[in-house]
Amino acid sequence: MNAREVNFDGLPGLTHHYAGLSFGNEASSRHQHQLSDPKLAAKQGLLKMKALADRGFAQGVIPPHERPNIAALRQLGFSGTEPQVLAKAAAQAPMLLSAVSSASAMWVANAATVSPSADSADSRVHLTVANLNNKFHRSLEAPTTGAILRAMFRDVRHFCVHDALPQVAMFGDEGAANHNRFSAGYGEPGVQLFVYGREEGGGGLIPARYPARQTLEASQAVARLHQLDPNRTLFAQQNPAVIDQGVFHNDVIAVSNQQVLFCHELAFLEQQALFDRLRERLPGFTPVVVPDARVSVSDAVATYLFNSQLLSKPDGKMLLALPEEARRHDGVWRWLNELTEGGAIDELHVFDLRESMGNGGGPACLRLRVVMNEAELAAVNPAVMLTDTLFTLLNAWVDRHYRDRLCQADLADPQLLTENREALDELTKMLDLGSIYSFQR
Repeated sequence: MNAREVNFDGLPGLTHHYAGLSFGNEASSRHQHQLSDPKLAAKQGLLKMKALADRGFAQGVIPPHERPNIAALRQLGFSGTEPQVLAKAAAQAPMLLSAVSSASAMWVANAATVSPSADSADSRVHLTVANLNNKFHRSLEAPTTGAILRAMFRDVRHFCVHDALPQVAMFGDEGAANHNRFSAGYGEPGVQLFVYGREEGGGGLIPARYPARQTLEASQAVARLHQLDPNRTLFAQQNPAVIDQGVFHNDVIAVSNQQVLFCHELAFLEQQALFDRLRERLPGFTPVVVPDARVSVSDAVATYLFNSQLLSKPDGKMLLALPEEARRHDGVWRWLNELTEGGAIDELHVFDLRESMGNGGGPACLRLRVVMNEAELAAVNPAVMLTDTLFTLLNAWVDRHYRDRLCQADLADPQLLTENREALDELTKMLDLGSIYSFQR
């Protein structure tokens, strides 16, 4: 059946700031306490969406979350009116206030893991909300993410949105950032590759410096929920040595599209054996491997070379959508231009995503990929699909509501909470999402 991939991009929220909350994410740590520009973050994200939509790539929008999360602060013992809760948190635990104000939900590659209907036994698209329990600020996202996804993918005849896995270390799940799908065509049955960092049961190598966020047990549970064929499902361990160099998710070291895997030489443990297994299940499997001698892991992390979007063009060739940082690095840019001289990837498209990059998220972090056939795409909430009109409306919405500078001290301002709620109330009407936030109930 004919099918296509749709990218749903997360909109950066009004409280986008640099708090250095994500240990193991070196860009996040490096920019801690710098001034942020939430308006620019949102504008940069919208420009990426529009540019790709103009090229014919189907594009949707995922809204931000309500922040600061007052309910989480109350759960942690801060009492009183909402302004009092914010003031107490700022005085007594400013890092907690940063955590409950984080706009990290913009990185919707972590929102869920997605399997298309061509791979699922019940012939539905399955989405499992990620629990993100390795980081407190991200663990708060799952309930709202579930509500958003159900408001977007409403038709249960075509879609099944699963709740997040249990919030315990054994089932640490980081969503699509650790998941790849390979297929000869989007609508054909594929091979799904789940990448994990550790096995909770013990055994095997683990990173020594930074945490391995995805567990094998979580990946196996998602595969069961999605009713996948075990013969077309693979599990592979990420190289713990690269996790210790800042590769906190697999999408920082590898990206796939159809039959192509674009990755670093050191991305996986037993990498050649993994490639052999993929070829057995998909004879057209094509790895495009960047040698460590040409691009080091540290350079790949610094430029987010692999946190790029690999997109199929009508002529069968592929476009690589990259962050500006990759172009600014002479060695990385030189290798990329050699790459396009032959083979599957023949075009580079560079985006300036400075604001999200400063917090450790590039082009691939900002999008959730959903493969759908024509009937399924028609069943998606049409108001979230990007059009010229929606692009104009969203830019005007950002201009009305977003600040152009934000620091940690601003998070205690009750007016910021009011601005956030007013903006989201307007946005949910624009995107026809209903009452998905706590203040709307």
